Amino acid sequence: MTDIWKEREKALENEYIYRQEKEQIEKLRGAAREKLIREHCHNRCPKCGEPIQPMTFRDVPLDKCPGCGGVWLGPQDFRIFAEKDHRTWFDKWFLEEAKPLAKE
Repeated sequence: MTDIWKEREKALENEYIYRQEKEQIEKLRGAAREKLIREHCHNRCPKCGEPIQPMTFRDVPLDKCPGCGGVWLGPQDFRIFAEKDHRTWFDKWFLEEAKPLAKE
């Protein structure tokens, strides 16, 4: 009778250890996946995946994608733009961007 209880105790212990190891493996896989995603996406356009190029517009650092033409702002860049007179830079930015489209 004691052998049955010992076997049951051992089985429950093995099951607990198995679950703990499985959770640790899942965490490690998730961390490795996140690291891989960060490495492959660093300095890449979130829209098309092309490498982005740094540029400056009105003394604000931006990132521009040569592939799709997207412009990406950093966390503080939009605040800097908002403090400036938006009518002047906004009109100038989009008028310059619209000129090549109008010629085509």
